[in-house]
Amino acid sequence: MKNHHKVLLTLLRKAYPNAKCSLDFETPLQLLVATILSAQCTDIRVNMVVGPLFQRYRTAKDFAEADHTELETMIRSTGFYRSKAKSIRESCHILCKKHGGNVPADLDALLLLPGVGRKTANVVLGNGFGITAGVVVDTHVSRLARRIGLSAEKTPEKIENDLMRLFPRKSWVELSHLLIQLGRNSCKSQKPACPNCPVKEFCPKIGVKTQ
Repeated sequence: MKNHHKVLLTLLRKAYPNAKCSLDFETPLQLLVATILSAQCTDIRVNMVVGPLFQRYRTAKDFAEADHTELETMIRSTGFYRSKAKSIRESCHILCKKHGGNVPADLDALLLLPGVGRKTANVVLGNGFGITAGVVVDTHVSRLARRIGLSAEKTPEKIENDLMRLFPRKSWVELSHLLIQLGRNSCKSQKPACPNCPVKEFCPKIGVKTQ
């Protein structure tokens, strides 16, 4: 079983050698904000928004003290802009009050921030600090994990637990990027390009109507 997943990882690495976080950021704070904005939104759209956003707001204090109407207007196109603006402002207020304006490199501390769940925390730790705390499970990873037979679970938390058991810890951050690339390029939600899939030999749904 371990060898099976080792081969799967090798094929994904060969197919997507440049897989990485697709959000534009330079600092952990920018990554935190971008990841909050990415909820129910494409990374392409988020990247269109964060350019001017990060020029306008450069520190946690800037975001914490931002005029809510102005901030909402700037992030409106990402959807759910009111709740996202509130989460960003409140999270940055906590960063200023408890962490000296810095994003903490700690899972438990990140999970206490408004709008931050395990997915966002894992993104920030893995890509902002190089800390492997878990596997980022977004819609692509959830879909792929079930289709390929890596997990039969339905909740992100349980799928993450399955993936962490199957793959070595050092590959967790990379695994998320690889599966996301697979989901975007081949194994799409509605019309998966099964004949061109680089890991089709591992998919039990080949030849069967996908769900």
